[in-house]
Amino acid sequence: MNKIDRRTVSLPVEQADYIDRLVASGEYGSASEVVRAGIRALQKHDEVIEHWLQTEVAETYDRMRNDPARGIPLQTVAEKFRKKAIERRKGGD
Repeated sequence: MNKIDRRTVSLPVEQADYIDRLVASGEYGSASEVVRAGIRALQKHDEVIEHWLQTEVAETYDRMRNDPARGIPLQTVAEKFRKKAIERRKGGD
């Protein structure tokens, strides 16, 4: 079994209430179980992001560095974002 290291943490009332509701619902046996589940989820999320950065982002960066002509000019990207923003304001999503 893993060694347990006790910690004291401060939480906003909303988060503390959320933990209490999860424990009261029976989904978790204690506040510590809720926190451990949250940390496991955060670790998994970080692993997914790190994998994405190391594979897709790094590969794309290398391709762009080796052949800058493949890129899209900043002005073109900015114009697309402006058009999308205008469409959303009009409700056109």
